[in-house]
Amino acid sequence: MIMRLNKYIAHYSTYSRREADKAVQDGYVRVNGEIETNPATQVQEGVDIVYISGKQVSPQEKYTVIVYNKPKGELVTKNDPKGRRTIYDSLSKEFKHFIPVGRLDFASEGLLLLTDASHVATALMESDLERIYKIKIKGMVTPDMEDAMLNGIYLDDASAGAHSHSKITSMDIKPFIGYKIQKNQPNYSILKVALKEGKNRELRRFFAHFGAEVADLKRVSFAEIELNNLPTGKTRYLTRSEYSALYKFLKEEKKRAREKKRKEEKE
Repeated sequence: MIMRLNKYIAHYSTYSRREADKAVQDGYVRVNGEIETNPATQVQEGVDIVYISGKQVSPQEKYTVIVYNKPKGELVTKNDPKGRRTIYDSLSKEFKHFIPVGRLDFASEGLLLLTDASHVATALMESDLERIYKIKIKGMVTPDMEDAMLNGIYLDDASAGAHSHSKITSMDIKPFIGYKIQKNQPNYSILKVALKEGKNRELRRFFAHFGAEVADLKRVSFAEIELNNLPTGKTRYLTRSEYSALYKFLKEEKKRAREKKRKEEKE
């Protein structure tokens, strides 16, 4: 959020708007290390660093994140024109306004994060934090699959495994963070894979490229947050340690954003 400097100070400190104006005009306020004497200067919340009389004025962020164990047969959307069940049909009223962090398709299940803060959802969606999935495929895990998991693969034709209405025709799949084959048999195989991103039906497209249909797909963790024994269709709040890890991640993201802004201003 971008706002005037005097409004920012008044909003996040004990100063009134008039007191904030005077402090700025008298030279007691620094923005990104430089004295700022114009109360109307625009500052960006979470990016610009504001000090008044040597004390930092910081936004007091309050947000909630929940874990939902999404069952198969639910869409991650607010409304479906075909009248199919969505996650909001199952979520309690207090979470109806929460934003999903990414997607799990209709036939997939497992850990889905939702939050009431759009910037938190965006930061997590755009991150390269580890996502772990448990997958059951029809057929065996082949050497070619393993090579592609280790080195990545570019799918010139990514239509196999995709939704019939998908507009994505090709896909560049990066090397997996890791994988573990738990069962490898001619009729079906089970493995766990770790990815840095979650593109549209990426895993279904990946295995379909090798002629293997994904029979079951379940996300079991997202970064520090694990599904554990949460029953299907149920929700829980993040634990204190999970919130702590999330806070650290968001703080680092803000730092990177500030450094990027400074670099752009110098160029």
